[in-house]
Amino acid sequence: MIRLRNVTKTYRMKTGRRLILDNLSVDFVPGVNVGILGRNGAGKSTLMRIIGGAIAPDSGTVERTSRISWPIGFSGCFHGSLTGRENLRFVCRIYKADLQKVTAFVEDFTELEDFLDMPVKTYSSGMAAKLAFGLSMAIGFDFYLIDELTAVGDASFRQKSQRVFQERKKTSTLLVVSHQIATIKQHCDVAGVLDRGQIIFFDQIGEAVKYYDAICKQPPNPRYV
Repeated sequence: MIRLRNVTKTYRMKTGRRLILDNLSVDFVPGVNVGILGRNGAGKSTLMRIIGGAIAPDSGTVERTSRISWPIGFSGCFHGSLTGRENLRFVCRIYKADLQKVTAFVEDFTELEDFLDMPVKTYSSGMAAKLAFGLSMAIGFDFYLIDELTAVGDASFRQKSQRVFQERKKTSTLLVVSHQIATIKQHCDVAGVLDRGQIIFFDQIGEAVKYYDAICKQPPNPRYV
């Protein structure tokens, strides 16, 4: 279970503090894969990072009773000066994962070979995405936070990624934020639209898409506090 209660988040701008999440309360329950649509700047990545614990809200609480991944697709989850292997060891300590099993999986899955022993700051964005995705699949989580899931690598690697991802979906719950409607439809059971600091949920993904399309035709209306 992931429970947000009265979560507010703002960012300082030249004209004041922009309101991103506005006293948001929501529950994410195991077994229900949720997609969240929202246009640029709506706060989708901010929401994922708050849920994952990477940043704190200005006010409100986040209760986590399940094992939650870092936001997959967010490249800032690694220390750039450490090697891929050193980052792997650090993550294993945090999540109390079996180092040998995780290392073996990541070595085989990512195909990074000697690059695992090079600093992550020398990686291309695709290499960093391979490491982040492979490491998250190796550890296994109750909830996977998916921030704009993208396919990396050649066709063979993408097929391998899809196979392991589908396997994890059998025992894990997905929270997916994306602009890509096809991604939401493929992976989610229900969907919501993040707009003006709140999430409006729909049981039918098609209804969420209609609402999303409608607000995308309107000019943005950022609020400042």
